[in-house]
Amino acid sequence: MPDNPSVQVVHSIPGRFRVKSRVFTNPALDPDYVTAFIAALPAVFQVRMNTGSGSIVVEHDPGADVRDEIMIRLKNLPNEAFLPEAPRGSGPDLFEVGTRTFAAAITPFLPRSLQGPFSWALSIPTLMNGAETLVTEGLKVEVLDASVRLMSLARKNYFVGNAVGAMLSMAAYLEESSTRQANDLLKNLLRPQADRLRVERDGAEVLIDSDQAMVGDIVICGPGEMIPVDGLVISGEASVNACSITGESSPVHARPGIEVLSGGIIEEGRLRVEALNVGKETSMARIGKFLEKSLRTQSGHQRWSNTLADRLVPLTFGIGLGVYALTGSAARAASVLAVDYSCAIKLATPVAVRTAMYHAGQNGVLLKGAQALEALGSVDTLIFDKTGTLTHGLLELTDILPLEDFTEDEVLALAAGAEEHYGHPVARAVLKAAREKNLSLPPISQVDFIVAHGVSAYVDDKRVLVGSRHFIEEDEGISCTQVDGKADLLQDEGKTLLYMALEGRLVALMALRDTLRSEAGDTLKALKASGFNHLVMLSGDQPRPVHAVADQLKELDEVHAGLKPEDKARIVARLKEEGRKVAFVGDGVNDSPALLSADVGICMSEGADLARDAAQVILMKDDLKGLVLARSIARDTARVLHNSLWSAVGINSTLLVLAGTGRISTLTSAALHNASTIGILAYAAMNKGEQDALQS
Repeated sequence: MPDNPSVQVVHSIPGRFRVKSRVFTNPALDPDYVTAFIAALPAVFQVRMNTGSGSIVVEHDPGADVRDEIMIRLKNLPNEAFLPEAPRGSGPDLFEVGTRTFAAAITPFLPRSLQGPFSWALSIPTLMNGAETLVTEGLKVEVLDASVRLMSLARKNYFVGNAVGAMLSMAAYLEESSTRQANDLLKNLLRPQADRLRVERDGAEVLIDSDQAMVGDIVICGPGEMIPVDGLVISGEASVNACSITGESSPVHARPGIEVLSGGIIEEGRLRVEALNVGKETSMARIGKFLEKSLRTQSGHQRWSNTLADRLVPLTFGIGLGVYALTGSAARAASVLAVDYSCAIKLATPVAVRTAMYHAGQNGVLLKGAQALEALGSVDTLIFDKTGTLTHGLLELTDILPLEDFTEDEVLALAAGAEEHYGHPVARAVLKAAREKNLSLPPISQVDFIVAHGVSAYVDDKRVLVGSRHFIEEDEGISCTQVDGKADLLQDEGKTLLYMALEGRLVALMALRDTLRSEAGDTLKALKASGFNHLVMLSGDQPRPVHAVADQLKELDEVHAGLKPEDKARIVARLKEEGRKVAFVGDGVNDSPALLSADVGICMSEGADLARDAAQVILMKDDLKGLVLARSIARDTARVLHNSLWSAVGINSTLLVLAGTGRISTLTSAALHNASTIGILAYAAMNKGEQDALQS
């Protein structure tokens, strides 16, 4: 990368400006990375780059002060934006395609004296590209294209040469436009949200953009807010819903000295957190990794098809030379050279893959690269982390066991009255149950929320306590042994217990359970039908709630509970050693080792940032049916690629025979070849998966 590249604004109006720089014409520059690098900025709406002219057009919110930041980024592009080992170029645009088509159409009507110079001038870029390719890479498709043009010019068949050039330009444009469409969607899906956070600055709380946070900032997090940084709690206590981070369905207690990770939700309480890991550089590195996986990688099938295509080019060239040696006909040789297996074989794969990624993204499934798509179509074993994937990670009240002379409704009304203004997930479950029964809640006073323990309140001047056994028995000294037998039975069913006391005595035991996703059962059946022959559930929770969930899902073949993150990764490794191809579905930081070690890592929509980074597939909608859709698209893509390959081989082999035997002319040969290529591309571009059936 050049030092301090000159980037100049050449045109500007409110909300839109164009910049130019020689660095933008660098063949090693990755346009997709650069446009995403700028589009990731808040207030930027659209970025368009033209490497041919070395310019970038940026559209942004005219009321936002974002231009300086854009210019700083363009003048300091990271090394990841340059790929010297894989130069890229922008393909022909629609104007070029139209120009070449028009030039071919008018060629027969030009004076004969002008047709030659006109056609030679049009062919120079193709001829130079073919010569350069021959010297640097050997016999490739560019050499065939140049040979056909050269032979047509040598035979003074100028219309044929120019028509072939127009057809090649059209084929290249179709590939470029299809790829660009899919890439634009991916970049939009990866655009980060412009989050804001509260920090202490000079003794006061101020609201800033998340990318302005600095290491060492004191970040303030209150009820209902997401923790925006990785940091150390320096004061305050809170109950944190860390389901997406730890995989635990119950909230965790955060207090001074405890490290917290971004993504956790403050259910109750308030924290002052010293930021340890912040900055737009970390965010941009994550975006860069996403883009690198999504836009730069090739699947094994694509590498294989490229290798096959390259090997067939010398075959075509050799047949053309053989035909000329046997017949002495340059026309037949040119007809043979106009037929190239590699066009359809090479182009169909990226078009089908990008189109599949595009339609998957439109339907809420982000596939981070061609390898993820290919692997998803071939895996046979699917592993689920329980919490947040097969279950919602939300609690619902399932049992009320009143003591003394209380009724269930009386107990529920008392508990809901005490919990009414408590933001804890347990409180929400109790209130939801009371509302469903249309219960009138008693007036309360002197409410005291004890973080991560429970709530104390006065109802009709009587003290009501609702919370954990630890809170009721150890903190308040109220015995709970009288319900031990019932408590054990409820725990055996995988339920969380809630105790309630009134005026110093235990009056009720309640039970709650994490809710199974309504679509989980049908999704597992559909996944089995799609070819997964082994479904596994893993969890860090205790065995009782895990097996209670498993009892509701008859399609599971294997269940493990009480696991640490490294245990999950070991199970993935063991299944792979058995010869299985494994996909893992998770959403927490604790799932990252397993997501990385699986053949395909799949993250739920509300997954932690680290899990989203580690996964190759992200379900953008909070619905397991996205798995079925992703599997369908992956397998449908494999079928499309198989059909495209053998169609290309069959059609082009037939054309070679016809061209070699003189049955078709050079123009007809080129027209049929390019028509078949475009047809195969159109077939590949229609690859959408069986969406309608799955979404019904």
